[in-house]
Amino acid sequence: MDGTENREQRLVYRWPVWFGEDETQMVRSGLMVNVSSGGMAFTCQAEPGQLRVGQQLTIRLTLPRFDEQDPGATVGVTRTGQVRWVIAVGGGYKIGFQFGAPLSIKPAEQAAVMSVSQDEML
Repeated sequence: MDGTENREQRLVYRWPVWFGEDETQMVRSGLMVNVSSGGMAFTCQAEPGQLRVGQQLTIRLTLPRFDEQDPGATVGVTRTGQVRWVIAVGGGYKIGFQFGAPLSIKPAEQAAVMSVSQDEML
């Protein structure tokens, strides 16, 4: 057993995110890479040392709402949490971010359920 059996699947989702030291100072932008109920990965431009492991941030993101009536619907989410890892990539950084409080949904599971529902309608 390698410990991944119970790991939640992540939804690969490319959408802008805004983040900063607190909710009133969301001054930096990034691009979401993937998301689960417990956290997300995103890319951004930053000066070396601006983002560091253990740093507390507040992040604002938008997720698909998975609404059968409106497939393009989204929901805005704001979460405070902690930077878990920082990797330099192609002139910027890829950031692993853990939410302080998990999302009430599991985005990848919601996407799978919506996909099955749409297939059944065809």
